[in-house]
Amino acid sequence: MQVRNLLFLPGIVLILWISACRQSGAKGPLGRDSTHYTGQEYLDRMLDSNALQGFLKADSAYHAYSDQIKNFYRKRSYHYAWISNEGRLTEQAGNFLNMISNDEPAGTPDSKIVNPALRKLYDKVIQDSNRIAARDITTLEMMLTGQFFAYGNKEWAGMTADTAKDLEWFIPRKKLDIETLLDSLVQEPNNTFEEPVNRYYITLRSALKKLVAMEEHTHWDSIRADKKLYKKGDSAAVVSLVKNRLYAWGDLKAPDTSGFFTPALDTAIRKFQERMGLAVNGTIQQPVLNALNVSLQQRIQQILLNMERMRWIPVDPGKEYLLVNIPAFKLYAYENGKLAWNCNVVVGKPGASTVIFTRPMQFIVFSPYWNVTPSIIAHEILPAIKRNPGYLARQNMEVVGASGKEIPAGSISWGKYSGNNFPYIIRQKPGGANALGKVKFLFPNEYNIYLHDTPSRHLFGETKRSFSHGCIRVGEPQHLAEWLLRNDPAWTKDKIVKAMNAAKEQFVPLKNKIPVFIGYFTAYVDSQGQLNFRDDVYGHDARLAAQLFGK
Repeated sequence: MQVRNLLFLPGIVLILWISACRQSGAKGPLGRDSTHYTGQEYLDRMLDSNALQGFLKADSAYHAYSDQIKNFYRKRSYHYAWISNEGRLTEQAGNFLNMISNDEPAGTPDSKIVNPALRKLYDKVIQDSNRIAARDITTLEMMLTGQFFAYGNKEWAGMTADTAKDLEWFIPRKKLDIETLLDSLVQEPNNTFEEPVNRYYITLRSALKKLVAMEEHTHWDSIRADKKLYKKGDSAAVVSLVKNRLYAWGDLKAPDTSGFFTPALDTAIRKFQERMGLAVNGTIQQPVLNALNVSLQQRIQQILLNMERMRWIPVDPGKEYLLVNIPAFKLYAYENGKLAWNCNVVVGKPGASTVIFTRPMQFIVFSPYWNVTPSIIAHEILPAIKRNPGYLARQNMEVVGASGKEIPAGSISWGKYSGNNFPYIIRQKPGGANALGKVKFLFPNEYNIYLHDTPSRHLFGETKRSFSHGCIRVGEPQHLAEWLLRNDPAWTKDKIVKAMNAAKEQFVPLKNKIPVFIGYFTAYVDSQGQLNFRDDVYGHDARLAAQLFGK
């Protein structure tokens, strides 16, 4: 599929920033619902409501937005938004169409975004407004408004909330009021309009434009190697091909067509490996070749999929929050709106995937018990006990009833229970061998997912870290505890270490609840401005592509 055909698809249009200087001196309202809009005077020209009704009935392009369009004009007493009494277009009309037209450098011609009849009318008015029929002026006004609602609903809101949930995305969708957005655009002669998307979307959109330019001028075939490993100091034809590819990506700073494996190539490969989520070792092996052989069209589609996801998330997630990106196997801590630190995490394995959702972090639990989940009891614990009655004692586990009182394991007839009818709780006592490690972090949710320490430290050295039953294991749990409690003078580092190594469980409520976002982004621009790609761990990209591209 050619990239331009890919980018023609509805709902994947890119948007540009419109900005101009804001003027002061707003006048009082003129026959309007001032509870909904700001106190800015309207244009004098007024629209006939019957003409609007007929327009919406005749033009199927705007049927889906009829109620929004009618409500917009009703609240402004049918005053025009785009065209003055003299038949002159406002600055905002030009800004809006320029915003859409300038999407073409990113691969989407404006003919796919702007109704051709709208473009034709607009051009006629620009050329000579005095010779344009009043009927055409009215049509242009309504078409501009209709186009804004069509554009805003598709390009800023993205897919519906129900569709997002079908794709296993449970972070609440951002709420958009397109009417108020349009009012903010047209309310002043010189206006600053901020597109309702978050900064991650903006950086990824910029990266997309660069890839589209690459695709138009670059073609590459698959790179194949004659041996498994090439390292610094080697010479081979494949080294030259890798250099060319890395130079095209920008990881290798200067062109070099030689087949000699230079120190500069070693550095470039390490950078590329880091951006792709590969083991960083500066060598050419099959994982590097596999990543280099992914076509630009595939990478462009991957970016478009993640831009769609980024349309769903809040424009401003806040100044302080935690983000777990499942495909990156990373936890990111943000402070004052900037990345403070990050660490490796282990997420759920396919079949026991970590859920995509958000909740506020509320508690830290030092030296925790591990209450074994019913599914693990059914599939792992009960079979192990039936094979060996001493299993619980060796695992430092105990059985308790609903009251929390311990029940002797020898008094239970294990043979008559399965996972569905087991009436007790099995929990592992605090200690170094506890599956939750020395601390867990709770953001209560219906999915029974939380962050926690683990005694299995070796897993954090793996490149692909999907090993858990759904919860998220943190590579630096003490650092996370210290960061969460950094503004609480009662919790010093020494006290935190002591609590983590106690034999008694201790709950600590957080004074400031911190949002936790569990996200799924296989393409993103990191805090250093580098474009990153990751594997589709759970197949969510494939399902979203089927929705957006019909694949």
